[in-house]
Amino acid sequence: MFKKFEQAVLKGIQSSTQRKFILIGTLVAFILSVMMIAPGKMVLAKMLPGKNNDTFTIYIDLPNGSSITQTKEVSDCVVGFVQKESEVLDTEVFLGMGSPLDFAGLIKGSSFKNSENVAEIVLNLTKKHHRDEPSYFMVQRMRPIIMQTCASIHKDTIISFVEPPAGPPVMAAIVAEVYGYDADGVRNLSNKVAEVFKNTKGLVDVDVMQDDIYDTYEIHADSSKIARSGVSIKQLNDILYLAFEGMQIAVKNSDLYNDQIPIYLSLSKESKKFTSKDINAVKLKLASLKLMNDMGMMIPITELVEVLPKKSNPMIMNKNLHQMTNVMAETDMVSQVYPLMEARDTILENFADTYEIKKIGLFNLELTDKKSGSVFKLIWDGEMEVTLDTFVELGAAFIAALVLIFLLMVIYYKSYTLSGIILLGSFLSIIGVIVGHWIMDVFTHDTFFLTATSLIGFIALIGISSRNSLLLIDFTKSLMHEKGMHKAEAIAFATSTRAKPIFLTAAAIILASTLLAGDAVFGGLGVSLIFGTVAAVISSLVIVPVLLYNADLERHFHFHEKKAVSVYEP
Repeated sequence: MFKKFEQAVLKGIQSSTQRKFILIGTLVAFILSVMMIAPGKMVLAKMLPGKNNDTFTIYIDLPNGSSITQTKEVSDCVVGFVQKESEVLDTEVFLGMGSPLDFAGLIKGSSFKNSENVAEIVLNLTKKHHRDEPSYFMVQRMRPIIMQTCASIHKDTIISFVEPPAGPPVMAAIVAEVYGYDADGVRNLSNKVAEVFKNTKGLVDVDVMQDDIYDTYEIHADSSKIARSGVSIKQLNDILYLAFEGMQIAVKNSDLYNDQIPIYLSLSKESKKFTSKDINAVKLKLASLKLMNDMGMMIPITELVEVLPKKSNPMIMNKNLHQMTNVMAETDMVSQVYPLMEARDTILENFADTYEIKKIGLFNLELTDKKSGSVFKLIWDGEMEVTLDTFVELGAAFIAALVLIFLLMVIYYKSYTLSGIILLGSFLSIIGVIVGHWIMDVFTHDTFFLTATSLIGFIALIGISSRNSLLLIDFTKSLMHEKGMHKAEAIAFATSTRAKPIFLTAAAIILASTLLAGDAVFGGLGVSLIFGTVAAVISSLVIVPVLLYNADLERHFHFHEKKAVSVYEP
């Protein structure tokens, strides 16, 4: 078999037509494989794929000023839906607070939730090995139904699905940090960016990390009226606190405990409710509360206080002493790179009428309001930033590996041409990596992304490919020096002889990598090693011989014509 392969290699490298066909075919294959990433988008890049978890959390965020009763209505709706799922073992509802911190909650600020308009629902699922549907598919299926059914109960309700991350925890898949010194301008720009996110395909769970400005009412006590009415300010404070918050009025002794048991008194939940959110409803509720003065007369509280409408005081967020607001969005089973590019293009196109836009860095933007002259910065963060940093660093590592291998080969062979052939043979394994991801994407239910672990596998392939080419060149050199063989015969014999160990090495790598290919996180590494090794073998046994034949090996190896000796002789 290897004798026939030797004859085929010899015939191929000696034929000018076949050499051109191999080189042109390789160039076309490389260009097509690169185009599968961009602009073809047949292979999509992502930091890490979705992780099949045994739990996930649903965040509920109603508009600021909403009551705990309204929050409970939305929570009950969500719980009623998820309890119908056969894979959900149990649920835990945390009204007005965050759930106990987990890996994702540390970054997403779950511990800071302490208001009536928020809730978190923790879902515990059956073990991932006992169910057919991964957790990320479950989230994707449940999200639109819950959003349509439960988020519409109260206007501007935001329901987010949060899964434990497969990699480093981030605030969201895409985070737009809006910086500026004009608080109203930051708020206005953040809301516009949020609208762009909502209209971008693939982005869900859009939220702006800022307090809503809503109507509030302040009660101002009229000290002169209180003094003339014969009551005290303490009485007024006590009845207001007693009615709406509750307060301790007495204690109860117990035979079982040493401490006294406090007794609290407050109005019932129905009595606390206002008929509407306006000043008349507040005055009507206060008019029902009366105080008895020194003369035994009952005085309505509305005679002693003044109710003044006022806007709420929103929280001011800062990062590194710069005022800012976060606009967050999750991705719906897609890579975060492409929705961000689409959203950024929409911002550049639609915001140009209001802002002068200047590009800073790779993706970031600087926006100057044409009317006020206020300057804002739009900085991208989240998993997108982690992805960008990771791919840049791994790309730098890949380039560094190529440069180091090239320099080592130059020192060893004292030839830039031979070092370049080894380098090119190693680089061509990228064709197998990209095509392998496309093949896996075709045969898997969800998208098979080109991930960070895929790039790690590609970097590892450089050494394997370089080793194959190195052995081939060294054996060719030995045949020419020691046996007196001419270039074509030496290359063909070296290729056929080294084919067997190359195949055995490749088989070992492929069989070992199949264990990684099915893993959620390291699947990209396994696929890169499997298909990249196949491409490396083809490159070493087909393309490298052609490149060697085109090189002036006689000059590089200092070959001098002499009587040929059989390769089988010692």
